[in-house]
Amino acid sequence: MRADLEIIQQWIEPNSRVLDLGCGDGALLQRLKQDKNVSDCGLEIDPAQIRQCLALGINVIEQDLDQGLSNFESGSFDTVVLAHTLQAVHRPDLLVEEMLRVGRSCIITFPNFAYWPYRLYLLGRGRMPVSRFLPYAWYDTPNIHFCTVRDFDTLCAERGIRILHRTVLDDSYRSTALMTFNPNFFGMNALYHISR
Repeated sequence: MRADLEIIQQWIEPNSRVLDLGCGDGALLQRLKQDKNVSDCGLEIDPAQIRQCLALGINVIEQDLDQGLSNFESGSFDTVVLAHTLQAVHRPDLLVEEMLRVGRSCIITFPNFAYWPYRLYLLGRGRMPVSRFLPYAWYDTPNIHFCTVRDFDTLCAERGIRILHRTVLDDSYRSTALMTFNPNFFGMNALYHISR
């Protein structure tokens, strides 16, 4: 399992109720069920990914995250996870608010678009960066909101959201002292554990 998913797993309590938004093929939920005995529910929009979830025995609902989470009652889950999907929704701020409504805590991960190689790429080439982790051209990318660590910190401060844990990782999913010193510049992937 990727190191970022291992960190997510550490932030989730055993025997808890977990909602994974944009759960993909269900690999994280499967691991959480196996290792933490969680009650699982995933939301996914891609029919192929939904079939993979069902094959793994994952409870999955076909749902567009841009439509919100109104089908869930407040406090329905202990943890709501949104891994590498925040930048692809139309109103990430509203989705974060909805996550905090239905979950006691939330885990959000996203690519940090202020990462120094992306800045250098843009400065040197004058074009949007394309890399192994951002493999799309500007015109076909699913990313519609480019977020940085500093942007997300500001959103949390403005909305009264508590940051329980924050970790940034590089392209090998490692954390270094430089990332601790300046996460907005040296961190490629941001992981947040938040609550009200």
